[in-house]
Amino acid sequence: MQLTAVHAQEPARTGPHSEVARLRAQLERVQGRKLDAPVLPVHPALASLLPGGGLRPGAAYSLPRSTSLLLALLSQPSRSGSWCGVVGMPRLGAEAAEGLGVDLSRLVLIPDPGARWLTVTATIAEVLPVVAVRPAGRAADGEIARLAARLRDRGAVLLVQGPWPQAEAVLEIGDPAWTGLGRGHGYLAGREVTVTSSSRRWPRSRRSRVLLPDASGQVSPAPETVRGVEPLRSGDERRPGDERFVPLEARAVG
Repeated sequence: MQLTAVHAQEPARTGPHSEVARLRAQLERVQGRKLDAPVLPVHPALASLLPGGGLRPGAAYSLPRSTSLLLALLSQPSRSGSWCGVVGMPRLGAEAAEGLGVDLSRLVLIPDPGARWLTVTATIAEVLPVVAVRPAGRAADGEIARLAARLRDRGAVLLVQGPWPQAEAVLEIGDPAWTGLGRGHGYLAGREVTVTSSSRRWPRSRRSRVLLPDASGQVSPAPETVRGVEPLRSGDERRPGDERFVPLEARAVG
């Protein structure tokens, strides 16, 4: 009763600030989560590609069928204490997951959920904060809507290898380039790719060049390429387009 009396004595809030607060509260009720809720951390090399710099609780993300990118996104949440589930990926190996930084003690694998993959995913999202799934078929719009509501209610993150409606962000991978090979010899040491992210929260797509994996088997930002040039020696003549004076070891590597 005292609380009611205090509110009754407060003056009515008017003006643009109160209207913004009212609209914000209404949007939060519809979405089922706070707009400023903390996000789950991801590797710094990928943070700029996600709205808020991490994985937003209650949201879904659309990913390509890249095991490396998926594991890179799971690594920081698992190491920060969040349990992660992976549904419908029988070829995902524990060794590869550990190599990319995933805490195996907080990883649950459901390799073959069968035709009820969406039901299994929704059940796992009830208890685990991060769930990754490779859909085994098309899901009905009503089932997707119910899963989205469950994600918002539980504050779980859904990572989908494939297209997904109302995704917080859509990530894609392109322009792969392997390093470590010489002229007919050597070992593959790392793969450099371009990760592109599209989101309804941004006016245009973002992209970043990353090593996935790098020489140590983890993810890291790709180093900027610097082109070296050997100075001209006395008596040498340099013609436009002539690269005779640029040693191979100083040229940029693609």
